[in-house]
Amino acid sequence: MITQAISSLRSLLIATLIGLFSAQAHAGSQDFGDYTVLWSVLPSTFLAPEVAKANDLQRSKGIGIVNIAIMVENEDGSLSPVSGQVEGKVSNDIQQVRFLAFRRIQEGDSVYFIAEYQYSSGELMTFNITARPTGHPQDLAIRFAHTLFSD
Repeated sequence: MITQAISSLRSLLIATLIGLFSAQAHAGSQDFGDYTVLWSVLPSTFLAPEVAKANDLQRSKGIGIVNIAIMVENEDGSLSPVSGQVEGKVSNDIQQVRFLAFRRIQEGDSVYFIAEYQYSSGELMTFNITARPTGHPQDLAIRFAHTLFSD
């Protein structure tokens, strides 16, 4: 059951990364040469209750989830996930800053980093994230903004 829930979470987060959800979810990427950082943002209510519980995530209006994946380009041009560290903060439109507590999740070859944050419906949130791939000497800094609405 837990393996199935983790698999469901992984599928959900991958789906948001490639933009298969409604306008509520937001996904993007930034290229850094050999590395690419992928991100997605979604309301926690998008998660099925059993998936949220299995992954110790709070499912509630006003709680968003940000998902970060660090990918490296292979010789054939495909991307593979890599481990590392992710940290960051999110600020609202009146510059209230909250630090994000990212957790590393690994399932098989997939590695991603998830953090929860609070938001008010319609509030523009700006994310400043630093990803550090294992063995890479430089930080990969990304910045993006998104607005979520409560159901």
